[in-house]
Amino acid sequence: MVTASRSDWPELPLSDWRATYATLHMWSQIVGKTRLALAPMENHWWQVALYLTDRGLTTSPMPCGERSIEVQFDFTLHQLRIQTSDGSERLLPLESMTVADFFARYMNILRELEIGASIYPSPVEVPVAIPFAQDREHAIYHAQAAHQCWLILLSAQRVMKQFRGRFTGKQSPVHFFWGSFDLASTRFSGRRAPRHPGGAPNCPDRVMVEAYSHECSSCGFWPGDANSQPIFYAYTYPQPPGYAEHRMESPGRYDPQLREFVLPYEALRAAPMPDETLLQFFQTAYEAAADLAGWDRAAIERAADGAR
Repeated sequence: MVTASRSDWPELPLSDWRATYATLHMWSQIVGKTRLALAPMENHWWQVALYLTDRGLTTSPMPCGERSIEVQFDFTLHQLRIQTSDGSERLLPLESMTVADFFARYMNILRELEIGASIYPSPVEVPVAIPFAQDREHAIYHAQAAHQCWLILLSAQRVMKQFRGRFTGKQSPVHFFWGSFDLASTRFSGRRAPRHPGGAPNCPDRVMVEAYSHECSSCGFWPGDANSQPIFYAYTYPQPPGYAEHRMESPGRYDPQLREFVLPYEALRAAPMPDETLLQFFQTAYEAAADLAGWDRAAIERAADGAR
């Protein structure tokens, strides 16, 4: 494992980031809903997620008739790049503008490219769902804050992929969910789970029912919002007895309101070896879930001396 330098875990300028988050969250939902409209269904809604790139986030190629289309957020040049497999390309600058303006300009580009993507024009998984075409409240984009958040996501992905390599059972990629605006990776025991009760704000219960159809242990990074600090998290569904009381040796702790283990981003930055600290946080939370729920760990984990 390569030891991370301090620059791998940069400061996130919270005052600028929080305003940017409120806007970028809505922009990412608009783009993400294009993926929901075009990509074929996969288990646990994996087809809707975005992926990290060396510049930002991408939908990856989405089928559209005999063509495909890819939409990329570039947080280095601060552009939204829309490309089709027949060579067409459009650029939309990422700069301060209302969600309503972004939505209008983006949908106009799709029409110009003859991309027939019909999307639900309101956000999900947020307490107040202002329709995109009416949202003139969220309009701030600080380029440096967006860039810093993307750098943190890259570092988080580096550790999450190492953690992912320890598991041989069914598991998700490391992917970015635009509804909750977090980078996540999920492991599965192989057993079905009790029906999830749903309850996510402005989101049909069937979404959570599908997402949590099977017993799982998940980890990831959420960059915070206007009221919360950036955190790494780990949780399991369903939560077995004793999980909340499990002792976490790293700076992480169990949050009874969130019902998950959390590790504040600033606590990770202060750790002498951030990558190792984060890897241990994910591993400890997973072991608590797997052991307390009786997962067959020998059948779904790579041996410590296994091939890399």
